[in-house]
Amino acid sequence: MRDFEFPRTACLIIGHPCDPFAHPAKEGMTQLPTPRGVLTPDRSLADLTWLRVGGPADWLFQPADEADLAAFLGALDPAVAVFPMGVGSNLIVRDGGIRAVVIRLGRGFNGIAVEGDRVVAGAAALDAHVAKRAAEAGLDLTFLRTIPGSIGGAVRMNAGCYGSYVADVLEEIRIVTRDGLVETVPASSLNLRYRQSELPDGAVVVSATFRAATGDPAALEARMLDQIAKRDASQPTRERSAGSTFRNPVGHSSTGRADDTHELKAWKVIDDAGMRGATLGGAQMSLMHSNFLINAGGATAADLENLGEDVRKKVFQSSGITLEWEIMRVGEYLQD
Repeated sequence: MRDFEFPRTACLIIGHPCDPFAHPAKEGMTQLPTPRGVLTPDRSLADLTWLRVGGPADWLFQPADEADLAAFLGALDPAVAVFPMGVGSNLIVRDGGIRAVVIRLGRGFNGIAVEGDRVVAGAAALDAHVAKRAAEAGLDLTFLRTIPGSIGGAVRMNAGCYGSYVADVLEEIRIVTRDGLVETVPASSLNLRYRQSELPDGAVVVSATFRAATGDPAALEARMLDQIAKRDASQPTRERSAGSTFRNPVGHSSTGRADDTHELKAWKVIDDAGMRGATLGGAQMSLMHSNFLINAGGATAADLENLGEDVRKKVFQSSGITLEWEIMRVGEYLQD
């Protein structure tokens, strides 16, 4: 009998040969536009990801503001791949790095403004900060409080927990397209669904506008404190992780309600396959929450991704369920 071979989700993942981040055109990579922001060649990305792994980007661009980003992309050779990185909370950068210009938004993109029942947040604003600022103004975006990462990533992934999602409250986003145009896109055009969205290729989200229900600030704060306590009691928040590793097969996040069932939760099928606490090199599936992949010390990106693939294989053998990655993996594998 032939050994079982589990298919990798290759062409859906940045870094596969069919993807531009694995083998972009080399022409123009040394003749880049001169921005007002910071442009750094051969920049290691390991210290910019929560898992602390990964190789270098050909270039790391930290734009000064929206106009700087738009001018840079407008003048950048169209053959050069770009990758908007966010804060690296839901990301494995492979050990060979990324053959692209990696764009990381910073202080010029982290503003939070309350306008009536709307909250306008820069893409670099942390989800938790947006939730707290909204609550202070009596607006309910409390579900964002325990979601790791920034608003740009939350939009791209239609982030959610406790039965609420970005799609429920998002009104519109502002993007800079790959050719440097600034556009406003209504939420209805993004096809937001469980952990997915549709954005123009190469587009960078720069801000998002949410419309939120009103609530008593003290009650909203109390709800967020309760959410934090529940999270800290059930998730390895003190470990180096990237949040949930796999999407729930049931097709939605945990609601936190008493009637919530666990049969098709990722952690449950991982447990049923005997993979809680599994290790590979410095990578481990957390003993505290088996859907959390952690860097237990000295892990490489290959350790982490290969352990995740081992989990997918074991779960398929155990239950016939194909787990889908929630963590994005980008870049090239390190060549021997």
